[in-house]
Amino acid sequence: MADKPVLTYGPAYLAGSVTNIYQGGGGSALIYDLISGIYLANVTSGAITVTIYLGATGGSAGGTELLKGVSIPANTTVPFYYSGRGLKLTSTQFLTGLASAGSSVTITITGTQAVV
Repeated sequence: MADKPVLTYGPAYLAGSVTNIYQGGGGSALIYDLISGIYLANVTSGAITVTIYLGATGGSAGGTELLKGVSIPANTTVPFYYSGRGLKLTSTQFLTGLASAGSSVTITITGTQAVV
């Protein structure tokens, strides 16, 4: 089966403490995701920092950061792109993360899904 373009996740607010954002493959061992873009939109009038991790459920271990302490300016959307086929996430991998203030930044993730 060919890769299927999908709106993988969001838009949804990031929490003020580390929480699961997205599980690769939607939790199915038969599907994986190829993330092409992560979009962070600060909907407030002040700068907010964001950290995103790749790893275990609820994970925030040092060394697993995809984005660490990235400052998102007020009322601004900042895109992060992954070249080639994208960032591969399997069913055992999670994107987790937090914002310095909950309900201040929305996250949208785009990509494709493919069958293992």
